Amino acid sequence: MSCCLVQQSAPSFEAQAVMPDGSFKQVKLEDYKGQYVMLFFYPLDFTFVCPTEIIAFSDAIKEFESRGVQLLSCSIDSHFTHLAWRERSRDQGGLGDIQYPMLADLNKKIAEDYGVLLPGGIALRGLFLIDKEGVVRHMVINDLPLGRSVDEALRMIDALQYFEENGEVCPANWKKGDLTIKPDPKNSREYFEKANMQTAG
Repeated sequence: MSCCLVQQSAPSFEAQAVMPDGSFKQVKLEDYKGQYVMLFFYPLDFTFVCPTEIIAFSDAIKEFESRGVQLLSCSIDSHFTHLAWRERSRDQGGLGDIQYPMLADLNKKIAEDYGVLLPGGIALRGLFLIDKEGVVRHMVINDLPLGRSVDEALRMIDALQYFEENGEVCPANWKKGDLTIKPDPKNSREYFEKANMQTAG
């Protein structure tokens, strides 16, 4: 499979997951049909950068929910290991309560299908924004030492949703309320004129 999934249908999956209430449930991508999904991979439970990301995404759950986005995390650990990590307190390197499903990818097929599986058997820090039609619209893959930005993930959701609602595209460093671009040669000038005026001012 191509290493770039953007504009392609997100690979389907089914896996055991630890749910926000601590229960186990078989989860599949099709469960979230008609919703935005943000799926992110991390290397291993009980490691160092991983809990900071998992907790940061969980702490921002209301921001994702307000945008209609279902968060899912995934690693090659078992659902039992996920649960044990959740049950360890945060001041001891544990997770505590996590407000989204944590998928168990024991056979490593999900990581492989999404192009993030390393030869050693763990996943890179891949993040995939999947739209309501099941198409990947954004992806970013970090090496193991590099934690991701929740703010940037939210910014990408905002940009996609703005484009879907308004048909205008979002320039570099765009955030809600900023100028956008009408995507044609003539009307795009409006953005550049306004942007230059702001810079000059």
